[in-house]
Amino acid sequence: MSRVYLDNAATTPISEVALQAFIEQSRQLGNPSSLHTYGRKVRKDVEEAREKLAGLIGCHSSEIIFTGSGTEANNLAIKGAYWHRNQSGKQRNVIVISAFEHHAVLDPARWLEDFEGAEVVEVPVTREGFVNLSELRNVILERHDEIALISIMHSNNETGVIQPIQEVVAMAGKIPVHTDAVQSFKKVPLSYKDLGVTALTLSAHKVGGPLGIGALILRRAYEIPALLHGGGQEREIRSGTLNAPSIVAFSAAATEKYPSNEVQTLRDNFIKAIHQEIPDAYVNGEASQRLPGIVNVTFPGTQSDTLLLLLDNAHVSASTGSACSAGVHEASHVLLAMGHTEATAQSSLRFSFGAASTQADVDYVMSVLPGVIATGRAAHTV
Repeated sequence: MSRVYLDNAATTPISEVALQAFIEQSRQLGNPSSLHTYGRKVRKDVEEAREKLAGLIGCHSSEIIFTGSGTEANNLAIKGAYWHRNQSGKQRNVIVISAFEHHAVLDPARWLEDFEGAEVVEVPVTREGFVNLSELRNVILERHDEIALISIMHSNNETGVIQPIQEVVAMAGKIPVHTDAVQSFKKVPLSYKDLGVTALTLSAHKVGGPLGIGALILRRAYEIPALLHGGGQEREIRSGTLNAPSIVAFSAAATEKYPSNEVQTLRDNFIKAIHQEIPDAYVNGEASQRLPGIVNVTFPGTQSDTLLLLLDNAHVSASTGSACSAGVHEASHVLLAMGHTEATAQSSLRFSFGAASTQADVDYVMSVLPGVIATGRAAHTV
């Protein structure tokens, strides 16, 4: 029995195009910072990949800073912007984030609070899964001159709900805005230029690229202090030998068309089947504009970790939320922020479809899911 993989929001299978690009580039000898023939050839490959990626995300190639992951890019943006805004002698120690940011944003902000004297202000979110713009506006009006930066994710990694980033930027005025867009890239239209943000985060393995490569898109005129010091690569913001095979593979994966309409159809068919077969289950953020592939479902009277193991035994791979928090048995902070109780937040699963998902996957999951829920409820009441 082959497995059904519905955890594409955690990571995607590397595409054949990206894999071949990685293999071919790995055969090329040379450090891209070297001036000899080998080095110049690899540098040319890196810069061509950078140009392609820039065209896809709507930025200038010089605005792309390659990193080792989306997490590193988020850390670079948040810590860098905070330090940059406090270099002028003005006390801008407030970092504004939403209450349901990924831990790759939450944790660097809290680190700055613990060690650098920052104050983190978490803006509440609505039951529908949107950042509360009214509350955000109040924070900006009351604390404007104290705010170092605002970081609001482009779409939520657990519910898929797409956030109103252009409205956030309009409210922010001259305050730098960062958005974590790792889940949105290639899934929905996304343009750095049109959003108007200062910084934007991407990650290759969310779009069929390899693990271990991400990017921070950072406005050309905005220079931030480095996290890593050494060779001065990437505008002297991110030192380290450029990972040419992964960069080229990232670009190759990003150029492939993502079947958004087909994936959304699978998602909607899955939701319809859940409503029919498990009537008391409900989809979090269902009425909101969402990414095409993410479905977050609450199954009352269950325990999500139990459901996950039962599904795994039935050859279905899903998730309780962010894979970066896997193994930690606690309620999702995303669902708690949306108004869930501890009990209902711990009764929820995330299913995330991808480019390789099929209707046969939906059919198989629905052939086992009602039984899994029944077993899970029986175990929960013991």
